[in-house]
This record gives sequence, C-alpha cells and structure tokens, in this order.
Amino acid sequence: MSGVTDPATLPGVFADAFNSGDPAAVERLFEPGAVFVTEPGHLVSGAGRRQATGDFLRLGVPIAITLRHSYVSDDIALLIGDFVIAGTGPGGDPVHIEGTATDVARRGADGCWRYVIDNPPGTDR
Repeated sequence: MSGVTDPATLPGVFADAFNSGDPAAVERLFEPGAVFVTEPGHLVSGAGRRQATGDFLRLGVPIAITLRHSYVSDDIALLIGDFVIAGTGPGGDPVHIEGTATDVARRGADGCWRYVIDNPPGTDR
C-alpha cells in the first residue's frame, strides 16, 4: 500500500485496510503517538490504541465509510465521516455499529497523511 497523499482519501484507504483484516495495514495509517477515543472523554494510545483497533478488526465484519467533510489547514486535516460496521460476527451473532467519526490527520515529512486522533464516537455525548 502506498502512502496517502490526499487527506480526503484517508478514510477510504482506512476502510480498505480494515476490511483486509491485516492489523499492520491499519497501523501504517496512524502516527506512532496517535490516540483512539474509545468513548466520549476516554482515549488510549500506544498498545491501548492498537488493542482498541484490533477489537474492531476481530469482529470480522467489514466497515463502510462515507466522508462528509475534509477541512485542511497546512499539515492538519479534520475528517468527518459516517461509518457502518455491519454483518455477522465470527460467532454467528449480528454486528451493527455506526456513527459519525471526527478524526484528525497530519501530513508527515514524507508527504503522507496519517491519523493522529481516531474518534469514532464523533460528537456523541
């Protein structure tokens, strides 16, 4: 997978990586110090962020993301997108998670965009 040079394409590239089931493909889309908002007011980084992302991957259900807005200022982007994770999980139970994420990405020295804040709960309280 090549680097993401347009921040508006980052959510789509994330969906492709997520749907591949490959944690390494997903991890390449995050800065090392990135944070994941597990619920409003609570965030994790490092191993905790990788664990939280892995929990979603282990659902074994694909994600679909529709970008609503991409706001860019210099090397920072605010990405707002609707997502749906829906299907049948590995145990045969239905899975349905949806929301509007508000994520922040940064352009690195290599010109590629990566998430620094992954906030699936978005504006939920």
